[in-house]
Amino acid sequence: MVKIDQGFLPIFGESPAVLILGSMPSVKSLEQQQYYAHPQNAFWWIMSELLDFDPLEPYGVRAALLKQNKIAVWDVIKACHRPGSLDSAIDTSSIQANDFSALLGEKTSVKLVVFNGQAAQKIFKKHLLSNKAAESETVERGIKQYAGDFLVMPSTSPANAATTRTMKLDRWRALSAYL
Repeated sequence: MVKIDQGFLPIFGESPAVLILGSMPSVKSLEQQQYYAHPQNAFWWIMSELLDFDPLEPYGVRAALLKQNKIAVWDVIKACHRPGSLDSAIDTSSIQANDFSALLGEKTSVKLVVFNGQAAQKIFKKHLLSNKAAESETVERGIKQYAGDFLVMPSTSPANAATTRTMKLDRWRALSAYL
């Protein structure tokens, strides 16, 4: 029997302006039930630099700080089979995408959708903006009308070792214009 990993509910406060989308939580994140739990993942360090907090704060505090700063976090994939943590290991035939129709519908406060790496963007386009997705028309219309901007950022994953933390931070600073 094939093991299907289940993703998390979003970190989502009142009226977020920015939605950061990853692909699927890593093995370490799934074990700890926390977004970006791998100690070498640069996500929390980048957020701490952008929002001026200690990256070693407890997870609940870090998540609350994102919400206070109008940042939401979710993954494109709700569930899938993936041996290990690499996006390249995802069995694409097993992907179940999250339902973005309510989140990015006509009354969304989201002004910027940020993909944490190219894999998240590719999966989003394939599974949510394709003609196959039942809600794709609603989601696509909502995104284009109410969340007009998309950015693909360098992945914060330690697998993206070719891009230094500082280089990642420099690119991620673009979020500041929306906060």
